[in-house]
Amino acid sequence: MRSGQETARTKGKAIGGVKVSDEDMLATALRLRDDERLSLREIASRLVIRTGKKRGQHPAPATVMRMLREYDEQTATATLEPTA
Repeated sequence: MRSGQETARTKGKAIGGVKVSDEDMLATALRLRDDERLSLREIASRLVIRTGKKRGQHPAPATVMRMLREYDEQTATATLEPTA
């Protein structure tokens, strides 16, 4: 399986699913997490995917967790970088 993925990458094929989150979804998820202190499951139930095959559905709690974790990591890295 791994060699098939490597072959696909060398041919320029994308691996993984389609990205379902966008900036508006992230902003809403951050507000629900920080201001209303909702769980990942509750946040996911309030978000709606706007594009693609899954349009109109709710993202999985794991997707919300990944989206928030990536944002937190980017924010932490940005605050740790020294300014010139």
